[in-house]
Amino acid sequence: MRNILLCILSTILFIAACEKVEPGFLSEQMRYKDNVIYCKRGLGLQQSDRINTDESTPPVTFKMTNLRDKSSGKPAPQAFFDDYEVLVFKNGESFNVQTDTSVEQLNKKREIQKLKPMYFNENSGQFVFNKASVNLPLGEYMFDIAAQNVNGTRTFAGFGQITVVDPELDDIFTIEDNVSNAFDVNNVVTPMRNPKMTLRKISDAGARVILKLVDKNGNPFNPKAGEIIKRGDRPVFENYARFHPVITTDTAMIIDFELAPFPLTKYNDGATDWGHLMYYRIPSSFVKVDNMTPNAYSVNPRFAFVVKLEGTYIVELKFTDAVRTP
Repeated sequence: MRNILLCILSTILFIAACEKVEPGFLSEQMRYKDNVIYCKRGLGLQQSDRINTDESTPPVTFKMTNLRDKSSGKPAPQAFFDDYEVLVFKNGESFNVQTDTSVEQLNKKREIQKLKPMYFNENSGQFVFNKASVNLPLGEYMFDIAAQNVNGTRTFAGFGQITVVDPELDDIFTIEDNVSNAFDVNNVVTPMRNPKMTLRKISDAGARVILKLVDKNGNPFNPKAGEIIKRGDRPVFENYARFHPVITTDTAMIIDFELAPFPLTKYNDGATDWGHLMYYRIPSSFVKVDNMTPNAYSVNPRFAFVVKLEGTYIVELKFTDAVRTP
């Protein structure tokens, strides 16, 4: 009996040894962390998460196929695959705060390149979007993925979704600091309410910030008439004007910043790193602060902001507890 059992066991082991062993492992459970990938059109480098291969045997490569409109199932617009002219830094070049102080110097490092708005990394499964994505139509688009390794190829239908949206305010505008104080003739400080800072985009063209300081009724102070002045040696708008002089009007100060973000760099005068801070004073003869003696207190705002996308914008700093007194 024992010999019979040993014979059966040997036969089983022999058959198992002869069976073909599948090389490697290719999971059926691959996924993105979030299968909805957002493209905020027009922003600079945007990169999705990698595909999680669920411990599939490396290397795993990917193909993105069948990009299509989610609602209709029709092929995605040609805009996803066309080339567009984009102004970029040349290979190996980057902005140098010490030397790149004019458009001419900046342009020596830049060139027009033809770029597709979207690239798919076949080694990681990541989508990369660039400034050419401004040309993509808004919408939701599904895609399939084919994953391949030593084990073979597996196709995943409806693996993920690309959602093309316009950037939200928080994507293009960051308020870093925003306070204001009233000073009397003896420089005694009385805190004011924090001004209300807002950004409004008025055009996709250009690269311009129009800075307005207005009273609680929306009346702008006039920088051209001395209603807005510097505060000693502290930084102001023009300290961040790398490429063009500040334009002053009756209602605003204007900078053509050329290259996002604005400010492009922090301001350091050699003694202090000011970050992006700007300091101004509205003399007492041009303003009345609520519940304070008229024409006895100057208004002294301190603020910092960053605009992250080219275009033409109005940045408004509104004093909610002060009135202009021309």
